[in-house]
Amino acid sequence: MNTTLSPQALVAEAKDAYQRQAYDEAARQFVAAADAFQAQGDALQAAEMRNNAAVAWVQAGNPQEALALVEGTPDLFAQAGDVRRAGLAWGNLGSALEGLKRWAEAAEAYRQAAALLAQAGDQEARAAVLQSLSAVQLRLNDPVEALISMQDAVQEQPPSLKKRLLRMLLRWPLRLWRG
Repeated sequence: MNTTLSPQALVAEAKDAYQRQAYDEAARQFVAAADAFQAQGDALQAAEMRNNAAVAWVQAGNPQEALALVEGTPDLFAQAGDVRRAGLAWGNLGSALEGLKRWAEAAEAYRQAAALLAQAGDQEARAAVLQSLSAVQLRLNDPVEALISMQDAVQEQPPSLKKRLLRMLLRWPLRLWRG
């Protein structure tokens, strides 16, 4: 890793490594970019790069490293008034916690993410977070909540024949459960 590169060049290298699925390398490059942005006094860009590194570490199978990088970033974005990035950071925190099998904490992080992403109007990211929440809720042996989360996720996605069919299928168990 060349520390004489600009933060932008480090980001480009990190993105290239991520595209090649060299997740360890991508994570290290994103961390280097975060350090470079921090050195320039750009705390928000540094936090963004730590979140990117966390995603790469989760992909590389190192959720503990991901957790260490992403902790605190949701609050940093929230304090800056960046609701969308705060929501994404909560989602990344949830992903790291899920990787560590800390199911209840992951579910809470995903709930925070979903709420903020709804507020920010990012339907695509919210749908992904709700799908992750649904999977965690199944791990927590809460199939009804998992079904509701999955139904919410499907409703966030653009309409298609497949999505309409899935919505219809998801309604049946809820109708039966509610009596």
